[in-house]
Amino acid sequence: MLTAARILGDQVGSTAPAFLAFLAVHVLAGLIAVAAGAAAALARKGSMRHIRAGRWYYRAITVVSATATVLAAMRWRQDYHLFIIGVVAITAATIGYQHRRRRRPGDTGHILGMGTAYVAMLTAFYVDNGPHLPLLDRVPTLAFWLLPSAIGAPVIVRAVLRARRAHAGRASSSTVHRLSSINDEGVS
Repeated sequence: MLTAARILGDQVGSTAPAFLAFLAVHVLAGLIAVAAGAAAALARKGSMRHIRAGRWYYRAITVVSATATVLAAMRWRQDYHLFIIGVVAITAATIGYQHRRRRRPGDTGHILGMGTAYVAMLTAFYVDNGPHLPLLDRVPTLAFWLLPSAIGAPVIVRAVLRARRAHAGRASSSTVHRLSSINDEGVS
């Protein structure tokens, strides 16, 4: 039987060495995913900084989802919901990543996928850890489920709208450029 323990003041699900080893990898990958995801979101789109941070984010969230699967399997009755959130996160991240890799037009699929994965990752963190964190231990449990989406959804929508406006601006300027080059050649 797996017993709960406290490490660095936070409750963990088990003292079993295998659980703690997977948990250590999970926490490290989660920290990398949070930092890399934020860096990618804040970097100029298409820049090397955005691309590198995005690749680190995708790798890290893959590890987070894989370790979440193992950790949930060890404590299925208590943590099955974290497995479901992990599946949502890696699925959304993969959709966003593949959208870019396959050079699909527009950025909507990429932004929605990566943004949804980030929100899912934060939701899992707060649902699992929020009740044990100082100050947050006074927040109703439902808030841990809803607040990441309530905050993340408008940010994602804003990013999609900005990307669409930028894409429309590039498309109209390239159309004007093509038309002016046709007129320069004397073709009407």
